Amino acid sequence: MLNKIQKRFALSEKGAKDFRKGVIYTTLLNISLMLPALYIYFFLKDYLKPITNPGQVGAHSILYYITGGIIFMLIMWIIARLQYRSTFTTVYDESATRRISLAEKLRKLPLAFFGEKNLSDLTSTIMDDSTQLEHTFSHAVPQLFASLISIFLISIGLMFYNWQMTIALLWVVPIAGLVIFIAKKKMRDGNQDIYDNKRVVTDHIQEGLETIQEIKSYNIQHEYLSELRSKLKTFEKHLTKSELLSGAFVNTSQSILKLGLASVIITGSILLSTSSIDLFTYLIFLVIASRIYDPINDVFNNLAALFYLDIRINRMNEMESLPIQKGATRFQLLHYDIEFKNVDFSYEDGKQVLNNISFTAKQGEITALVGPSGGGKSTAAKLAARFWDIESGTITVGGQDISKIDPEILLEHYSIVFQDVVLFNTSVMENIRIGNRNASDEEVLHAASLACCDDFVNKMPNGYNTVIGENGETLSGGERQRISIARALLKNAPIVLLDEATASLDVENETKIQTGISELVRDKTVLIIAHRMRTVASADKIIVIKDGSVAESGNPEGLKYINGEYSKMLKRQMETA
Repeated sequence: MLNKIQKRFALSEKGAKDFRKGVIYTTLLNISLMLPALYIYFFLKDYLKPITNPGQVGAHSILYYITGGIIFMLIMWIIARLQYRSTFTTVYDESATRRISLAEKLRKLPLAFFGEKNLSDLTSTIMDDSTQLEHTFSHAVPQLFASLISIFLISIGLMFYNWQMTIALLWVVPIAGLVIFIAKKKMRDGNQDIYDNKRVVTDHIQEGLETIQEIKSYNIQHEYLSELRSKLKTFEKHLTKSELLSGAFVNTSQSILKLGLASVIITGSILLSTSSIDLFTYLIFLVIASRIYDPINDVFNNLAALFYLDIRINRMNEMESLPIQKGATRFQLLHYDIEFKNVDFSYEDGKQVLNNISFTAKQGEITALVGPSGGGKSTAAKLAARFWDIESGTITVGGQDISKIDPEILLEHYSIVFQDVVLFNTSVMENIRIGNRNASDEEVLHAASLACCDDFVNKMPNGYNTVIGENGETLSGGERQRISIARALLKNAPIVLLDEATASLDVENETKIQTGISELVRDKTVLIIAHRMRTVASADKIIVIKDGSVAESGNPEGLKYINGEYSKMLKRQMETA
C-alpha cells in the first residue's frame, strides 16, 4: 500500500507514512466534529423528557453535560492538534525532501538531459511544482481521503439508526459525485493546457532575461513584448476557460447537495406525522444535515485540486524514472592515458556527431583536438569525462572503461576549463576555492597568481574578497577565464581538459597565462581544444576532427608538411593574420 501511495503522489517512503497518518487523523477529526450533534441529541432527549413525558425528570444534572461538553472539546482539540501536525508540519518536511531529491536526481543525470530542457523548465519543476504539491497535500489530498472514509463510516452508522432518513440525507451524494467524474477528463485537459501555456510564458520571460543585451542592441524590444503579450493572452484565455469549467461543475455538484437538506425536512416531516420516528430523531438528522455536507463539499473541491495536481505528480514521476549514470565508486588506475576505441555518439536520433573515433591521449603529453567548428572536438573532450554516455565503442582511462565508473568519482581525476565559464555570486576567493574546497587561502592565492589573476583582482575594492555578482557579471570575459584556470590549477588533477581555455584572452594576457597553464599540465594527461594554431604549436600530438571523424593525426611538425587538414588550417590563419 505504501508503495502505491509513493508512486501515486510522488512521495518518499517517510512521506507516504506521514500521508497515511494524515488521512487517519483527518478522518478522526471529521468524525469528532459530529460529537456536538451527538451531545445535543442526548442533552435534548434528557432535558425535554419532562415536556414530552409529564412526570418524568432528566437522568443527569447540568454539571454532567458541562463535564461531557468539556471532554468532547478536549478530544476534538487533541485530534485537531495531531491532524495539524500530520498534514501541515510533515508536508513541509516532505516538500524539503522532495526538492533535495530532485536536485540529487538532476546531479546524477547525464548532460544530455539538460540539453533537452531549459533552465525555466527545470526551475519550475523544482520550485513551482513542489510548492503546488506542498499546498495541495497540506490542504486537500489527506482531507479528500479522510472525508470519503468518514462519510462512509457515518453513513453506515446512520443506516443502522434510521435507514429512511439516511437515504433522504445521502441520496444527493452519488448524483453530485457523478457530475464531477463526468467532468474529469475535461478538467484534466484544461489543466494540462494551463500548465503547458504557463511554461511557454515562463520560457519566453527567461529567454528575454538571458538575451536582454541582444534584444536592446538590435532594437527588437517591441517585437519581444508583442510576442510576450500574445503568449500571456493565450495563457489567460486557457486559464479563464479552465476556471469556468471547473467552477461550473463543482458548483453544480454543490447545488445538488443542497437538495439533501430539503429532502431530510420533507421526509422527516412525513415520518414524524405517521409516528415512524420521534422528534429527537428528526432533530438529530436536521443537525447532521447541517454538518455532513461540508466535508462532502470539501471532497468535490479537493477532487478538482487533485485533477490539477495529477499533471505535476506525473512530471515528478517522469523525472524520478529517468535513467541515471551509475558505476563503481572504487577502482584503481595504474596510469591516466585516455583511449577512444571506435566511439560513436549522437545527441539525438538521426544526427550523428562522432563516427568511429579512435585515438589515445597519453599521460605526460599534450594532445590537441583541432578542426572546423561543429566537427565534434568539444563533444569528444566531454565524452572523455563521461558527461554523456556513448552509443558504441569504449572510452578508457588507465585501461578502465569509464562507462562502468561513477561519474562523480571519475571527475575527481579531472581538471576542466571550459570556454563558457560559470561563476557564482560570491567572492573571487570562494569562486577559485571551488577547485579544492579544503584549500587554504595561501594555496588559493598561489593558484590565482599563476593564472595571472592578481593584475585585475588587486584593483577591486576588497581584493580577493570582492563579490563578483551573478555569473561574474562585473568581470570581463578574459578575467572570468583566468578565474576558471585558477580553479583548475588549485584542483591539480592528473587529467586536464582545456576547451578554448585562452579564447577570451588577448595576445599579451594569453602569453602571460601560458606560464600558469604550463604549471597546470606538467606530467599530466592533457586534452586541449583550440582554434588558434599557436595555442597548440607545442602539443605532442594533434588530432584533426572533421565531420565527426578523425581526419588525420600526428605531431605538429609532421602534419605541417603533408598538405592535409591541419596544414590548410595553419595557412588560413597565417593568411588572416
